[in-house]
Amino acid sequence: MPIAIVAEKPGGPEVLHQIEQARPPLGKGEVLLRHAAIGVNFIDTYFRSGLYPWPVEKNLILGSEAAGVVIAVGEDVTDFKAGDRVAYTIPNGAYVTERVIDERHLVRLPAAISDEVAAASMLKGLTAHYLLHRSFHVRKGQTVLFHAAAGGVGLIAGQWLAAKGVTAIGTAGGAEKCELARQHGYAHMIDYTRENFVERVAELTAGKGADAVYDSVGKDTYPGSLNCLKTFGTFVSFGQSSGPIEDFKLSDLAAGSYTATRPVLFHFTSDPEYLKTASSELFDMIQSGALKINVNQRYALSEAAEAHRALEGRKTTGSTVLIPKTA
Repeated sequence: MPIAIVAEKPGGPEVLHQIEQARPPLGKGEVLLRHAAIGVNFIDTYFRSGLYPWPVEKNLILGSEAAGVVIAVGEDVTDFKAGDRVAYTIPNGAYVTERVIDERHLVRLPAAISDEVAAASMLKGLTAHYLLHRSFHVRKGQTVLFHAAAGGVGLIAGQWLAAKGVTAIGTAGGAEKCELARQHGYAHMIDYTRENFVERVAELTAGKGADAVYDSVGKDTYPGSLNCLKTFGTFVSFGQSSGPIEDFKLSDLAAGSYTATRPVLFHFTSDPEYLKTASSELFDMIQSGALKINVNQRYALSEAAEAHRALEGRKTTGSTVLIPKTA
């Protein structure tokens, strides 16, 4: 019988536990998948802790990206068949061995993209895509600051920025993480455990500031991130690993006629055309070698709680995946 890892109630990693799950019937337009790899992301911890509102009262199945193989299709499914390798990213539900999902959420995997790479790059890679192409469309010659540069999104974004001819300044905690980010496209790295990132950005830009700041940290980096922007710069807030920003005021933007945005990946991927185009561009970048996806941590699906502890303890770099036990 398929198994799932659920959060019984909002709380710490200890609320995660394993349950057996009955296989639901296939409806029109639905596909049954057997997962091969499941991505772990900060958004999973936000839901688990209750920071993000729950769509159910109890036993929430976490996980927002995965890859696997189609094992059955329902009525009216036209784009997929049994045996197809696919991947997806949608809110919650991925910490399972098998899953029924609407075909509109799926993308077909090229032969050269492994299950682990797909599970590690759908959410993070498409996040990097919308950040750099939609939230603030970077141009060659610009300079941006990217917090958490050694994380899963950060390492992908650094490579993509370098490929576009953008000067990327990153922040990370510790020499090892800073060096890792340098190896993935960042022209300059700031170790926030030893340096003031606002002062260093001013030095690196000769006092002009950055065209944009991409901030997934939140509380600990605000309002410093605004202070790193040049006049008319853009503040892109796309996460809150240190906690939510609580003191933002619209008048804060007046200091430099700044623009601020708080985009959400799933608003973009709900558009089938965007999902198809962006995932194709992501896979092309990976296959060309311009993007290298680092799967640096692997856990069994049953060890999801340990994966959460490592992620929240800032003990991870790159991407983390869960591997379901095969029968």
